[in-house]
Amino acid sequence: MTVSPRLVKGGLVTLDAATGAVRRVLPLQYNPDSVSRSLTPRTAAVVEGDRSEALRLLGPATETITLDAELDLTDTLEQGDGADGLHPHLAALEVLVNPAVEALLTNDRLSSQGRLEIVPAQAPLTVLVWSRHRVVPVRITQLTITEEAFDTRLNPIRARVALSLRVLTVDDLGFDHRGGALFMGHLRNLERLAAAADGGTLGQLGVTVVG
Repeated sequence: MTVSPRLVKGGLVTLDAATGAVRRVLPLQYNPDSVSRSLTPRTAAVVEGDRSEALRLLGPATETITLDAELDLTDTLEQGDGADGLHPHLAALEVLVNPAVEALLTNDRLSSQGRLEIVPAQAPLTVLVWSRHRVVPVRITQLTITEEAFDTRLNPIRARVALSLRVLTVDDLGFDHRGGALFMGHLRNLERLAAAADGGTLGQLGVTVVG
């Protein structure tokens, strides 16, 4: 008997930045057909006449990731579940881009007491998990929700979510931060995978010498 391989889902995980404890796991209901990634190298500004900076990299590349996810509660509704529709699923994403109510109330209280400098509360660390080869700390830069169908009480039952993420590096978090350590592990894995890739020959490129 043939056994189908277990489907691994991509998703987001929130961690306590101090302890590393997992606060919440948000797997995607359906893996998207495509994920777009853009990497912009951080290069030094080249001053006219100074050629020593042309090949220098100031730090890790700035990487942005975009993906579209689909949510559908049709099957759940047929089973008699999903009284609130997709509201809980969407809310779990929306709280990632909003400060906690208690943090806002604390800041307001400190402001009313005349505190001149209020340090925003630190949000949980958000991590994108996209297979074991891509586990990176991220910041959600944009969250677009398109609700496409509703039940009789106007609860959304089908929606598309467009996520725009920026990978956080050691330049953002520091080497001692848990997220910085995650990024360094990701970078080491990239180097390991790159070393395992088959190399070509100059002949395949139609030349015998370069330089």
